[in-house]
Amino acid sequence: MLSNVAEANDHPVVRLSDVGVRFGSNRVLEDISLDLHRGSITALLGTNGAGKSTLIGALSGANPHYTGDIAVGTSAEGTAAGIAAERISSPAHARRAGIETVHQRISDGIVSGLSVADNLVLTDLSTGGHRLARRRETEKAARSALARLSLDWSDEVLRADAARLGTSDAQLLILARALRQSPSVLILDEPTSALTAAEADRLFDVLRTLREEGLAILFVSHRFGEIERLADRIVVLRDGSLALDAPRPFDWQAALAAMLGVPAELQQHIENPLPQGIAVLHIDGAQLVAGASPISLTVHAGQVTGILGLLGAGKSELAETIAGVRPANGASMTLDAEHFAPKTPGHAIAKGVVLVPEDRQRDGIQPGWSIARTVGLPVLESVANRLGVVRTSRERELGSEVIDGFGVIATSVDTSLDDLSGGNQQKVIVGRWLRTSPRLAVLDEPFRGVDIGARRTIGEAARRQAETGAGVVVLSSDVDEILDVADRIIVLVAGRIALDTPAGVLSRADIVNALLDDSGHSKETA
Repeated sequence: MLSNVAEANDHPVVRLSDVGVRFGSNRVLEDISLDLHRGSITALLGTNGAGKSTLIGALSGANPHYTGDIAVGTSAEGTAAGIAAERISSPAHARRAGIETVHQRISDGIVSGLSVADNLVLTDLSTGGHRLARRRETEKAARSALARLSLDWSDEVLRADAARLGTSDAQLLILARALRQSPSVLILDEPTSALTAAEADRLFDVLRTLREEGLAILFVSHRFGEIERLADRIVVLRDGSLALDAPRPFDWQAALAAMLGVPAELQQHIENPLPQGIAVLHIDGAQLVAGASPISLTVHAGQVTGILGLLGAGKSELAETIAGVRPANGASMTLDAEHFAPKTPGHAIAKGVVLVPEDRQRDGIQPGWSIARTVGLPVLESVANRLGVVRTSRERELGSEVIDGFGVIATSVDTSLDDLSGGNQQKVIVGRWLRTSPRLAVLDEPFRGVDIGARRTIGEAARRQAETGAGVVVLSSDVDEILDVADRIIVLVAGRIALDTPAGVLSRADIVNALLDDSGHSKETA
């Protein structure tokens, strides 16, 4: 049964008042006011780039450079009401205030070279607390922490290097370590992403117990079924702003509309889709998500194919398979009716298939590189002389082409990408690949973190590329972005194709219904 503790206690344990975060000129969190109550599970939803991680960073102390106030109760009886707000300056500060966070990136929480047992009691070691000198004492404390999750790991596991743990076990380790601190607030960022169904069920039982014990829990998930089972309340972020704050019973149509900015009225963005050309790419037997049936689809020349799906739908897995970033795992592909099996991104590029990756900071930008050097990288042979020496004049010429063609705001081609806004960085990354005249361009979340002007520029460039006869695939979790750019729209849900239709006949309501569809089997499309 869901808790009513929060109803009985109107005073929150955490109160955020007008919290905002800015990275350079980019405002990524805008005046968030939110309460977290004892004995209540609040689910935090939002598409990629909505601001969820930024909000967690402010609460966990990972990002102390926020505006506004965060007030935190510091005892079982205390509440945030009436307590002066204190800036959470570091993760250690947040922990002292009773806030424990289990981040989505498990590798950030595991110290390789230390045993599993040492990692479980790591907080004692790292904060200068009582050092558990003998292995027996360490393992006793570790077993006590694991018992909270009904885990009974062997001596061999406890003494092994924690880096050897699988992803799901590492995630359970970090959660057990967090609970060992007896927090008053627990933040879980996609905690079931690497868990089996049985492990997830065990976690849910623990969370229900913690709720009954009076913890305030902030639970980030993209899985509506999990949230329906667990949450007392849902909070939706969109574009860094609070879009919805609602108690049970949940209106999932309204929640999804808040996430995606989908109004009730019909609106068709692409009224005259480009005509379908010959098949550029065909992929058959691609399993995008564990447990999902393999899918088949064809990308045609002269069109922008928009692939829409929420986190976990398999969008990036599809993009990376096409571009040779990940193994095909049994899928077969043809490019212009010829066998296509790229082993690396370089092999794909040689065949005219390019990928603009989802995470431009991690996969698209070299720190300190100029616009000219970044643009010249994919065509290094053409900018080098016969001795292999790069001709900087040619690099600068190519950089200028992208600056002019995409309206990049920069002082010169020598400007470092580090000094550009997110929108201008993305223009450079998209521009450097599209100017190579690829046969197939795959753009994974190309509009993320960019303003409306940059979004329009990138979208127009994608359509111009299609008009040349190339195949273009745009993948996004945002309905508006897909409607603005695509001639054909495919909706992915949990690794299967839930909808495939020309853009001219697709309404927003159709998209919402398709995204909510959790039945049926994968469709083969041509």
